[in-house]
Amino acid sequence: MLTLKVITENPEEVIRRLAKKHFDATDIIGKIIELDKTRRSTQVALDANLAKLNTVSKTIGSLMKEGRKEEAEAARNEVAQMKKGNKEMEATMREAEKQLRDLLVLIPNMPHESVPEGRTADENVCEKMGGDIPELGDNALPHWELAKKYDLIDFELGVKITGAGFPVYKGKGARLQRALINFFLDNAREAGYLEVQPPYVVNADSGYGTGQLPDKEGQMYHATLDDLYLIPTAEVPVTNMYRDVILNESELPVKNTAYSACFRREAGSYGKDVRGLNRLHQFDKVEIVRIDTPEHSYESLQEMVAYVQSLVEKLELPWRILRLCGGDISFTSALTFDFEVFSAAQKRWLEVSSVSNFESYQANRLKCRYRREQDKKPQLCHTLNGSALALPRIVAALLENNQTPQGIRIPKALVPYTGFEWIE
Repeated sequence: MLTLKVITENPEEVIRRLAKKHFDATDIIGKIIELDKTRRSTQVALDANLAKLNTVSKTIGSLMKEGRKEEAEAARNEVAQMKKGNKEMEATMREAEKQLRDLLVLIPNMPHESVPEGRTADENVCEKMGGDIPELGDNALPHWELAKKYDLIDFELGVKITGAGFPVYKGKGARLQRALINFFLDNAREAGYLEVQPPYVVNADSGYGTGQLPDKEGQMYHATLDDLYLIPTAEVPVTNMYRDVILNESELPVKNTAYSACFRREAGSYGKDVRGLNRLHQFDKVEIVRIDTPEHSYESLQEMVAYVQSLVEKLELPWRILRLCGGDISFTSALTFDFEVFSAAQKRWLEVSSVSNFESYQANRLKCRYRREQDKKPQLCHTLNGSALALPRIVAALLENNQTPQGIRIPKALVPYTGFEWIE
């Protein structure tokens, strides 16, 4: 959530930058400024009234002692009227503050100046790419057929047990999943991330803190009886570990990693993009999360991008990094880099990671702050996160790109984790 100070001190700048996200903030910013004026003027009047009330109240006892009963009674009536007025002003302030909060959560984060113009994913900018795209024969199979041929993943059984988008991994397919999870976690720990194991369900405050609520409640599975939400990513519980926390500057950057299952309704998804592992309702992912100072957060972002690049390179996958344009970047992000790997049998790029800097947008919702030694007042942190990595499309690309007449080759970096070199 943008701070009220940023909006009221730089309204034209906020409107200009949000236009890159194709969000017209003119009306809502105007309403916020008017509500803030109402709140501030009411607060000034209330403070003056409270001071006067205090002064008048103190005179009542003295007037009674001096026998000036009529004046004392008049003072009592004046105090009663001022108290009534105070209650009305307090109610006005509460209503203005509520309306302010309701409006502030509707405003997306301002994009960083380096975010390119554009409305759709087709206008994202390719920053760099690497790896070799394999040349497969005409008889190359997509991963869902390979999964069936080698008895790795049973999509139909998942439909029977739960529904579409909940596959069952079997045999070497299950071992490949476990191998990738451990591989990603080990690499994250070696890169200085502290491993945590978070809950898979969160309360509404946590969803609000990282921006899933009220923006994306329709995409989250909601256990209505307990008012809990299944997490769409480990970002939510891990970042919320720092809700209402004041860190010392010496503790930053905080670096956490976590494996979790992820749950997404993916409402409205259909067509060829949902075949096999391309789009699931439940999937596994390892997440990296950083809490940092504003001065260092963009250096942290570049470090995270370089780290994710190292993972796809170790897996010997062809990859590219996209800088998301204004129309494709998320509601809460200031700058996002997407990683895609090439799926040779499908002949298409598959997104496997988003690495984002949210600046102070999430931290303001979370009240996640830090304190410099020389400052008494704490400042808002910057929060960042990235997929490192999401498994389904990594598995899809690994199966498709490494298929041979002899079977499916396992990348060398994964063999110590799988315990096998081939799927045959």
